[in-house]
Order: sequence, then C-alpha cells, then structure tokens
Amino acid sequence: MTISTNLTIFGGTGDLTFRKLLPALYTMDITGKLPEDSRITIIGRRDYDSSHYRQIARDWVEKFTRLSFEEKAFDRFSEKIDYYRMDFSRLEAYHGLNRYYRENDIHSHIFYFAVAPRFFSIITEGLKLVHGSSSGKVILEKPFGENLAAAAALNKELEAFFGPEQIYRIDHYLGKEMVRNIQAIRFSNPIFTDVWNSRYIESVQISALEDMGVETRGGYYDASGALKDMVQNHLFQILSIMAMEQPEEFSPKGLHDAQLDVFRCLQPADASSIESTLVLGQYEGYRGEPLVKPDSQTETYGALRLFIDNQRWKGTPFYIRTGKKTGKREIELAVIFRRPYQEVEPNILIIKIQPTEGVYLQFNIKRPGDSEDIIPAKMDFCQNCSLIHQLNTPEAYERLITACMAGERSWFSQWDQIEFSWNYISHLKELHAAKRLPVYPYRPGTRGPVEADRMLEQYGHSWL
Repeated sequence: MTISTNLTIFGGTGDLTFRKLLPALYTMDITGKLPEDSRITIIGRRDYDSSHYRQIARDWVEKFTRLSFEEKAFDRFSEKIDYYRMDFSRLEAYHGLNRYYRENDIHSHIFYFAVAPRFFSIITEGLKLVHGSSSGKVILEKPFGENLAAAAALNKELEAFFGPEQIYRIDHYLGKEMVRNIQAIRFSNPIFTDVWNSRYIESVQISALEDMGVETRGGYYDASGALKDMVQNHLFQILSIMAMEQPEEFSPKGLHDAQLDVFRCLQPADASSIESTLVLGQYEGYRGEPLVKPDSQTETYGALRLFIDNQRWKGTPFYIRTGKKTGKREIELAVIFRRPYQEVEPNILIIKIQPTEGVYLQFNIKRPGDSEDIIPAKMDFCQNCSLIHQLNTPEAYERLITACMAGERSWFSQWDQIEFSWNYISHLKELHAAKRLPVYPYRPGTRGPVEADRMLEQYGHSWL
C-alpha cells in the first residue's frame, strides 16, 4: 500500500521531538487529524529498533500529551512510527534512506528538520540522493541559521531544491491560540477596530518573561541571546499581527504583505537614539551556567522602545521586553489607551497568551453610591480555565503540523520577514556595541534591570 503522507523527523531522539512533536502527533491521531495511512519515520543515530523507540516515545507522550493518555490509542498510534538509524551528517547514508523509502513504498514526503541549523545544509544535500524528495515539504525550526549571511545562503539552497512554496518555517508562537485571536479581537469588535490607532492608543507593551534560566541550552543561548532567541522572531511576529492594516483578504499572501508592511515602517534607530531604544541585561549567575563562557556578555534580558512610522501608529511607542529568571512566567500583549482626562485611569486591554490564555479589560465607572468619583472596573476572561476549551484547543505544534499537511501557509514565517527582522535587530546590537553600552546585571527573581524601568519612566510610562 502506498503511504499518503510520510513525516520524516531528523533529530528524532531530541527534546523537541519527545516533548512537543510526538505528543502533538499522538493528539492529531486520536482526534482524526493524522491521515489513517500516514507514517512517521524517526531518524536518529542511537542504536534503537522501532520497538525500543516506541516504548521510549510512550513515556514522553504520556507525560506531555494535552489530552488523556490511553494505552490502546497509543498502541494504534505507535504502529505508524518506524525508527531508522543513520548518521544524517554523512552523505553516503542517504543511499540507504532512499532504499528504505522504496522498500516501504513511501513517495510522499514531509521532512521535519528538528536539529540545529548547522545540519540543515548537509541534510538538504543528502536528500538530493533520495528519489522524489525534491517534491516534498520541509518544516524548519528556528533559528534559521547561525547568522544572517549563513541563513541567507541556506535559504537560497533550500529554495533551489524544494521551491519556496514547499518550505514551512515554523514559529510555534504563531500557532498559539491567543496570538491567532489578536485578529479576531481587533477586527470583529467595532469598539476596538475604530480606536486601533495612535489617536486613541497611548502605548503598546509586549512582554515575554520566563522564571527559568538557560538550563541545558547554555551553548546555544550564549551564541544567540535574548534578542535573537525571542525578539526577532516570536515577539516581532506578535508586533506585526497587532499593528498591521486589515488585509483585503485573510489569505497567506494578504497576511504576509500586511505584516511585512509593519516591518518596513519600523523607525530605524541611530547612534543618538540607541540609549532610549534598547536596554540589555544579564541575570547574576548566568556566567556559571553549563556551556556559558565565563566572561560572556550575552544578554538574557532585552527591552526595546520602537515606533512604527506610518499614519496609523505615528507617535505611539511600542515597548517589547523579554527575559529569563524574572520571577514570573507570562507572555502578553497590553494596549494602553489614552486617558480622557488626567485624573482617571486609562482603559487597558490585555491579551494573555501564556500560561493563562484570555482577555483582560479595564474601563472606568462611577463609584457606587453618592460619590461622583471615577474608578476602574475590571473584566477578566480566562479561556483556558474552561476544561472544554482546553480539550478543544489544539496545541501550537498540532495546529502547525496539521496546516503544513493541508498546504496552509498563513501562519508560517516567510523569508523576507525573517531577513528584515534579523537586519533590524542586528543593527540595534551593533549600535549598542559601538556605543559601548553596558549589559546591566539583575538579580534572579526580579523583573530585569532597573534601567529598563527608567527608560519607560522618562517618557511617562511604566511596565504593567
């Protein structure tokens, strides 16, 4: 029997596969989103056979599935999984992979590169020896290269072999429920649609805070830092979705063009403005983490003050912050509206992305009783507090793998967006280094360096 869909995962014994991909695929299978005759080929160097690998996978799926784990359901799912041992960094090994596909009548391919970007090129070269692989799809995990030049060269090689329409650059933030909800909240509610501009919005804040440190990722993180790890991909995507013009149609091209227009309108920083644009920090103890250089200047915290230079947003600052070991785990988008007069609190809309999913709205009412004082009232909707919503809401990787199988590209990053955001962040870091600005220390458990607070305070704002 010819296999309709075969998903080959390079890096099948890594954390991403065990913690995210296999639990997502298991859930897709039990909810009917994984084609009945599909197969999952796991590529790894370890000395496993399929039976041994399935047993290891079972424990990870049981631990990380978002739905209840059922032994019989896993047994049915695991029959789709085959383990193929190979060293994917050796070109000659791909002749054997080609024979494996032929012997198992596998001709339709999705290749998932769940490996470090330094392996993307060698895997692509190897797949040139596999019959029919050039007509397959490829899913790439970020980062998409070690640096912009390497990423551009890699992108050119990938597009030459697979074709640009067959490449799916996954940013799992784009699969998160409340990131996708930003559009619905904005465009489906006239109370927001008509005031979504600088006339009514005083500032916008995007926060992505973590309570954990780098843990086992010290080697990768020390070569990237907070800006590359979080801002130039995940948080810039949230920024562009929040700030874009309404597309004429919500097609992949319509969404892509609207987001790209936001990036093109980002006001560039210069040497005179970099101190009011960027603050970097590093948590105390970072240099003692495994695989981190003892004299490292890599930032574990970044705060940015940006402007979008177009008619809708001119004059409204966008604040972005992200950091590790900040004592709190949260990702949220906050819209602070202008006060009708100084004595009252502003209206505030917060879209909570993680770990709480929901919407918070602060507005003003008269204090009950004979007083004419105006006081803030609060409405707080928690979407994932409801069990039925938890059960019905796909996890990000479920949603994005399903979209790839269906050929739906709307919620995947495109190369020109990646290139622009990479250039923008690289320029900021170069200005920061040229000015010899410090990377400020901050204590673990705090919200980052106090200098980030001062950057806002000098313009009359504060972090929520």
